[in-house]
Amino acid sequence: MSTIAFRTLNGSTVKLDRAAIEAALDAEVLFSDSAGYEDARAIWNAMIERRPAAIVRVTTEADVLNAVEFARANGVRLAVKGGGHNIAGSALADGGLVIDFSRMRNVEVDPAARTARVEPGATLADVDRATQQHGLAVPTGINSTTGIAGLALGGGFGWTTRKLGLTIDNLRSARIVTAEGEIWQVDRERHPDLFWAIRGGGGNFGVVTEFEFALHPIGPEVVAGMVVHPFADLASVVKQYQSAVARASEDLTCWVVVRKAPPLPFLPSEWHGKEVVVLAMCHVGPRAEAEAATAELRKIGKPIADVVGPMPFVSWQAAFDPLLTPGARNYWKSHDVASFGDEAIEIIRDAVASLPTEECEVFLAHVGGAMTRVPTAATAWPNRAAHFVVNVHTRWRDATDDERCRAWARRFYDRLVPHAMGTLYVNFIPEGDEARVADAYGPNYERLATIKRRFDPANLFRANQNIVPR
Repeated sequence: MSTIAFRTLNGSTVKLDRAAIEAALDAEVLFSDSAGYEDARAIWNAMIERRPAAIVRVTTEADVLNAVEFARANGVRLAVKGGGHNIAGSALADGGLVIDFSRMRNVEVDPAARTARVEPGATLADVDRATQQHGLAVPTGINSTTGIAGLALGGGFGWTTRKLGLTIDNLRSARIVTAEGEIWQVDRERHPDLFWAIRGGGGNFGVVTEFEFALHPIGPEVVAGMVVHPFADLASVVKQYQSAVARASEDLTCWVVVRKAPPLPFLPSEWHGKEVVVLAMCHVGPRAEAEAATAELRKIGKPIADVVGPMPFVSWQAAFDPLLTPGARNYWKSHDVASFGDEAIEIIRDAVASLPTEECEVFLAHVGGAMTRVPTAATAWPNRAAHFVVNVHTRWRDATDDERCRAWARRFYDRLVPHAMGTLYVNFIPEGDEARVADAYGPNYERLATIKRRFDPANLFRANQNIVPR
């Protein structure tokens, strides 16, 4: 093909010469007939089916600048693929241009300064592997194949949030290509409005080409693992769990996962495939304090199995990867919840008793501690109160089950609305729920929309949980 048809920002189509595209981008470009195109457009959520007109595999900041300038000059849709893990599939622009960061994954650690410079194609595994060589860590998420860029720009929480804050709370600076084709170094002193916006505001304000994070002593060994309870004990376990985490040391984080038990080797075979309640916990403080810190949680009820013990932090960070492999169809609904009373727990019970597939689950992620000591207006992430992030994770394999599985998630979500806080985590917003973006930012949304107008008035960066220029 000598010309390539692109979808434009205004919804029309523009045909551009193939050779001219390659010359303008000056990097490896994949078109639909190129070897490697299908692999390059694959993302974590198999439910998202989009075909970019072109994918440019960038290896330098200059390549990113060329891609942004090309998209702006031709008015074509633009998306950025870091790890490709976003539930809404924001890494792909149907008929547009995709900036593919898969070849920019370097992590450079300065152990003396306790900082890391991270390229946007790095995964959480890349970051952990590099930082843990020095017994250091930056707070990230819980699935090691997640891309650092999408996680960090949306906020980022995980096993060390209570101890060290959100990922964005540990972002010291960033390099960013703006919609106007400028490269800026941003931090609290240089372009502070833009730095404020990218700490939770997603990819709405430019393309980050490098992150600089503060690091903290963690590991390389922690005490972590799971305590598994019968589903029949859900109410008792959740009530005691809430009481325990409210008093727990900030070195300790514990989340609840309710699902059908996978065939884990430490579970008796008669429990495989049956609904269970899992307390997943991680203690990142001194080893000598771990047993006392986890005692209250581990004494709850009569567990089926308790496999909490010392392990490498990098292993715990990847512990849930087997349940979150690419290739399945996924749909999420999410709430922030302050606490779970009897009625809310009963809603969870009803939902899990009718899981549409073996892979669906509900998790309750407790966040608090250090993140609560950052003022609401300090970053774009708004909900700084201690709370539980509820993710209704629907996962299945067959496209014919799409509506049935999504209907289950929506029904559960709707029933939980009266018990929720009204906010939610922006990275958990699925395709079709764009109206909830403003809810995700609460009192910070108007400032974000105003900053968006300053830095991207044409909304070039719209393949995300989009903030429309005010």
